[in-house]
Amino acid sequence: MQEHRLHRGWLGGAVVCAAAVIGSSPYIGDIRSAILAAFPTQFRLIIGGAIATAVIAALVYALGSIRDRRAWRYTGLGVAIGGAVLYARLVATGNLLVDVVEHVHFVEYGVIAWLFYRAWLPLDDGAAIIWALLAGTLAGIVDESVQAYIPGRVGEAHDIFLNLVSVTCGLCFAASVDPPARFSIPLVRRVLRPIAYGVSVVLLAFAGFFHADAQTLLAESTDRANRWRSNPPTEMRRLSHEDQYLSEALWHVQERNRAWGAGDQFSAWRENLILERFYAPVLDTPTFASRTPSRWPAPQRDDAAARIASDPGIYISRAAPYPIYTWSPMVFWLGVALVIAAVMTAC
Repeated sequence: MQEHRLHRGWLGGAVVCAAAVIGSSPYIGDIRSAILAAFPTQFRLIIGGAIATAVIAALVYALGSIRDRRAWRYTGLGVAIGGAVLYARLVATGNLLVDVVEHVHFVEYGVIAWLFYRAWLPLDDGAAIIWALLAGTLAGIVDESVQAYIPGRVGEAHDIFLNLVSVTCGLCFAASVDPPARFSIPLVRRVLRPIAYGVSVVLLAFAGFFHADAQTLLAESTDRANRWRSNPPTEMRRLSHEDQYLSEALWHVQERNRAWGAGDQFSAWRENLILERFYAPVLDTPTFASRTPSRWPAPQRDDAAARIASDPGIYISRAAPYPIYTWSPMVFWLGVALVIAAVMTAC
């Protein structure tokens, strides 16, 4: 019934759980390393066994709960299982330490989705699923945004979509175990308009995850040149605000050096040009990665320029492990505004 808006106890639990997941993100690597150090030979068994036990227990509970509307509920359970398999394939790297964290992440966001679903289940219709999906997605965006600014962690749009897969699987499972009376929602303004506001908040949060263009990089370059004269970035604190400008610059330094060592003069030359234009302060400043400035000596630069007698075409840097978008901020935010306007108009 729509007059029963939400269950505050479940909502509080969902918020606390989401906050715990987000707050633990700076420490997850340390926790993983501590378990591995304490149980080097049993690490896979401990983590894998815990995840398997949780999944099996959840499936047994779900199968025991499905007594009516079986076709829909078994379908939802099947989608949850299929999504879990898809997630495992998407995150598989072959690196046990990385894959373990991703699998734990799947369980975490499945639980978050279930808790949010329970909070809105008193609505007793499809709106409970929509609100839980929005809340779980927002938690995933905040989580990745926090990780983007913590040294040693990476926050990226790809992981937001993986979190969304986890949330969706959790909701399919939750709705299969304890479905609302109906999956449709009343197509009335008092129901649709709040959902539109929720969608808009999630869209804004996701859009805010993207940033930087060429002019921003140039402004950052000027700022770092001024600040690093007296305070060079020679120390990296694990729990601190990551300087993404510095991180991106070091990716290009590494790629330039790798290409030069591999005899790929063209890539090395282009990477160096990127560094000289956008990341010059890193070339002239000692960092935690190298106490020696990374600018090429003049003879080496002249040698590289001589080897690249002509420009063979457009160069696409592979320095960053994740894409850096250089959209016009005005065009980007105009597009976001138009999408939000369309959502609000439709509701």
